[in-house]
Amino acid sequence: MPTATFPRCKGRQITARFDGGDVTSDGGILLLRQLDREMGLTRSVARRLSDARDPQRCQHRTETLVRQRVFGLALGYEDLNDHHALRHDIALQTAVDTDGVLASQSTLCRFEQQADRDWAVAIHEEMIEQFIRSFRRPPKKPLYLDFDATDDRVHGQQLGRHFNGYYDHYIFLPLFVFCGDQLLVSYLR
Repeated sequence: MPTATFPRCKGRQITARFDGGDVTSDGGILLLRQLDREMGLTRSVARRLSDARDPQRCQHRTETLVRQRVFGLALGYEDLNDHHALRHDIALQTAVDTDGVLASQSTLCRFEQQADRDWAVAIHEEMIEQFIRSFRRPPKKPLYLDFDATDDRVHGQQLGRHFNGYYDHYIFLPLFVFCGDQLLVSYLR
Protein backbone atom coordinates (compact mmCIF):
# COMPACT_ATOMS: atom_id res chain seq x y z
CA MET A 1 0.00 0.00 0.00
CA PRO A 2 1.41 3.48 -0.90
CA THR A 3 2.50 5.73 1.96
CA ALA A 4 3.77 9.30 2.32
CA THR A 5 6.09 10.39 5.13
CA PHE A 6 6.20 13.91 6.58
CA PRO A 7 8.74 15.49 9.00
CA ARG A 8 8.41 14.42 12.66
CA CYS A 9 6.40 16.48 15.15
CA LYS A 10 6.81 16.26 18.92
CA GLY A 11 8.23 12.76 18.62
CA ARG A 12 5.45 11.55 16.33
CA GLN A 13 6.29 10.00 12.99
CA ILE A 14 3.78 11.36 10.47
CA THR A 15 2.84 8.88 7.77
CA ALA A 16 -0.14 9.00 5.42
CA ARG A 17 -1.63 5.51 5.00
CA PHE A 18 -5.04 4.11 4.28
CA ASP A 19 -5.27 1.00 6.42
CA GLY A 20 -6.93 2.15 9.66
CA GLY A 21 -6.00 3.60 13.02
CA ASP A 22 -6.83 7.21 13.86
CA VAL A 23 -8.53 8.56 10.76
CA THR A 24 -9.13 12.15 9.72
CA SER A 25 -10.92 13.70 6.80
CA ASP A 26 -8.61 16.72 7.04
CA GLY A 27 -5.23 15.27 6.08
CA GLY A 28 -4.50 18.27 3.86
CA ILE A 29 -3.86 20.28 7.01
CA LEU A 30 -0.38 18.74 7.16
CA LEU A 31 0.47 20.51 3.89
CA LEU A 32 -0.72 23.79 5.38
CA ARG A 33 1.42 23.05 8.44
CA GLN A 34 4.49 22.73 6.21
CA LEU A 35 3.70 26.01 4.43
CA ASP A 36 3.16 27.77 7.75
CA ARG A 37 6.46 26.43 9.07
CA GLU A 38 8.27 27.82 6.02
CA MET A 39 6.53 31.22 6.18
CA GLY A 40 6.35 31.47 9.96
CA LEU A 41 3.06 33.37 9.68
CA THR A 42 1.18 32.03 12.70
CA ARG A 43 4.30 32.25 14.89
CA SER A 44 4.91 35.86 13.83
CA VAL A 45 1.27 36.85 14.32
CA ALA A 46 1.15 35.22 17.76
CA ARG A 47 4.28 37.11 18.85
CA ARG A 48 2.64 40.41 17.91
CA LEU A 49 -0.58 39.82 19.86
CA SER A 50 -0.84 41.07 23.41
CA ASP A 51 -2.25 38.36 25.66
CA ALA A 52 -3.62 39.44 29.04
CA ARG A 53 -3.83 35.87 30.33
CA ASP A 54 -1.57 34.73 33.18
CA PRO A 55 0.93 32.35 31.48
CA GLN A 56 1.22 30.29 34.70
CA ARG A 57 -2.48 29.46 34.53
CA CYS A 58 -2.75 28.79 30.78
CA GLN A 59 -2.81 25.35 29.26
CA HIS A 60 -2.64 26.59 25.64
CA ARG A 61 -0.05 29.07 24.40
CA THR A 62 -1.07 32.01 22.20
CA GLU A 63 0.70 30.46 19.22
CA THR A 64 -1.24 27.22 19.67
CA LEU A 65 -4.57 29.07 19.82
CA VAL A 66 -3.74 31.13 16.73
CA ARG A 67 -2.76 28.01 14.80
CA GLN A 68 -5.81 26.06 15.92
CA ARG A 69 -8.16 28.84 14.85
CA VAL A 70 -6.41 29.70 11.57
CA PHE A 71 -6.04 26.06 10.54
CA GLY A 72 -9.66 25.36 11.50
CA LEU A 73 -10.79 28.24 9.29
CA ALA A 74 -8.59 26.99 6.43
CA LEU A 75 -10.28 23.59 6.73
CA GLY A 76 -13.70 25.25 6.44
CA TYR A 77 -14.65 25.11 10.11
CA GLU A 78 -15.71 28.72 10.65
CA ASP A 79 -17.80 28.12 13.77
CA LEU A 80 -16.13 27.71 17.13
CA ASN A 81 -18.55 24.92 18.06
CA ASP A 82 -16.81 22.79 15.39
CA HIS A 83 -13.81 22.67 17.71
CA HIS A 84 -15.73 20.53 20.20
CA ALA A 85 -14.87 17.55 17.97
CA LEU A 86 -11.85 19.02 16.15
CA ARG A 87 -9.86 19.40 19.36
CA HIS A 88 -9.49 15.60 19.40
CA ASP A 89 -8.49 15.31 15.70
CA ILE A 90 -4.95 13.93 15.56
CA ALA A 91 -4.17 15.64 12.23
CA LEU A 92 -5.10 19.07 13.60
CA GLN A 93 -3.19 18.37 16.83
CA THR A 94 -0.14 17.47 14.76
CA ALA A 95 -0.51 20.55 12.54
CA VAL A 96 -0.73 22.76 15.62
CA ASP A 97 2.43 21.10 17.01
CA THR A 98 0.94 19.53 20.10
CA ASP A 99 0.46 15.95 21.16
CA GLY A 100 -2.52 16.60 23.45
CA VAL A 101 -6.11 17.73 23.23
CA LEU A 102 -6.49 21.19 21.71
CA ALA A 103 -8.36 24.16 23.17
CA SER A 104 -12.09 23.92 23.71
CA GLN A 105 -14.70 26.05 22.01
CA SER A 106 -15.03 28.25 25.09
CA THR A 107 -11.25 28.77 25.38
CA LEU A 108 -11.07 29.84 21.73
CA CYS A 109 -14.06 32.13 22.27
CA ARG A 110 -12.42 33.83 25.26
CA PHE A 111 -9.22 34.19 23.25
CA GLU A 112 -11.06 35.80 20.32
CA GLN A 113 -12.88 38.16 22.70
CA GLN A 114 -9.49 39.76 23.44
CA ALA A 115 -9.26 40.93 19.83
CA ASP A 116 -9.27 44.69 19.53
CA ARG A 117 -7.96 47.42 17.25
CA ASP A 118 -4.38 46.79 18.43
CA TRP A 119 -4.67 43.13 17.38
CA ALA A 120 -6.01 44.17 13.96
CA VAL A 121 -3.13 46.61 13.46
CA ALA A 122 -0.59 44.00 14.60
CA ILE A 123 -1.95 41.41 12.16
CA HIS A 124 -1.98 43.93 9.31
CA GLU A 125 1.61 44.89 10.09
CA GLU A 126 2.64 41.24 9.98
CA MET A 127 0.89 40.73 6.63
CA ILE A 128 2.84 43.67 5.20
CA GLU A 129 6.11 42.32 6.69
CA GLN A 130 5.40 38.91 5.13
CA PHE A 131 4.87 40.64 1.78
CA ILE A 132 8.17 42.53 2.08
CA ARG A 133 10.02 39.33 3.03
CA SER A 134 8.60 37.61 -0.05
CA PHE A 135 11.10 39.55 -2.19
CA ARG A 136 14.62 38.17 -2.36
CA ARG A 137 15.89 41.60 -3.37
CA PRO A 138 14.20 44.97 -3.78
CA PRO A 139 12.01 45.10 -6.90
CA LYS A 140 13.44 47.08 -9.81
CA LYS A 141 10.02 48.18 -11.06
CA PRO A 142 7.60 50.30 -9.05
CA LEU A 143 5.00 48.50 -6.97
CA TYR A 144 1.40 49.62 -7.41
CA LEU A 145 -1.19 49.28 -4.70
CA ASP A 146 -4.74 48.53 -5.76
CA PHE A 147 -7.48 49.64 -3.35
CA ASP A 148 -10.75 47.83 -3.99
CA ALA A 149 -13.97 47.75 -2.02
CA THR A 150 -16.28 44.81 -2.49
CA ASP A 151 -19.82 44.26 -1.35
CA ASP A 152 -20.56 41.45 1.07
CA ARG A 153 -24.32 40.97 1.51
CA VAL A 154 -25.55 40.79 5.07
CA HIS A 155 -28.46 38.58 6.04
CA GLY A 156 -29.80 39.47 9.46
CA GLN A 157 -28.97 42.15 11.98
CA GLN A 158 -25.16 41.91 12.12
CA LEU A 159 -23.36 44.72 13.88
CA GLY A 160 -21.82 47.18 11.42
CA ARG A 161 -24.12 46.47 8.48
CA HIS A 162 -25.45 49.37 6.45
CA PHE A 163 -27.76 49.85 3.51
CA ASN A 164 -25.97 50.74 0.29
CA GLY A 165 -28.13 52.33 -2.41
CA TYR A 166 -25.80 51.34 -5.22
CA TYR A 167 -25.92 47.65 -4.32
CA ASP A 168 -29.55 47.94 -3.08
CA HIS A 169 -28.83 45.67 -0.11
CA TYR A 170 -27.61 45.69 3.45
CA ILE A 171 -23.90 44.99 3.18
CA PHE A 172 -20.47 45.14 4.67
CA LEU A 173 -18.12 47.05 2.37
CA PRO A 174 -14.57 45.92 3.19
CA LEU A 175 -11.63 47.66 1.59
CA PHE A 176 -8.92 45.36 0.24
CA VAL A 177 -5.40 46.53 -0.56
CA PHE A 178 -3.57 44.41 -3.13
CA CYS A 179 -0.14 44.62 -4.69
CA GLY A 180 -0.45 42.56 -7.84
CA ASP A 181 -2.24 39.40 -6.78
CA GLN A 182 -1.08 39.56 -3.15
CA LEU A 183 -3.52 40.77 -0.50
CA LEU A 184 -1.74 43.12 1.88
CA VAL A 185 -4.54 44.18 4.22
CA SER A 186 -8.30 44.36 4.46
CA TYR A 187 -10.35 46.83 6.45
CA LEU A 188 -13.98 46.42 7.40
CA ARG A 189 -15.23 50.00 7.23
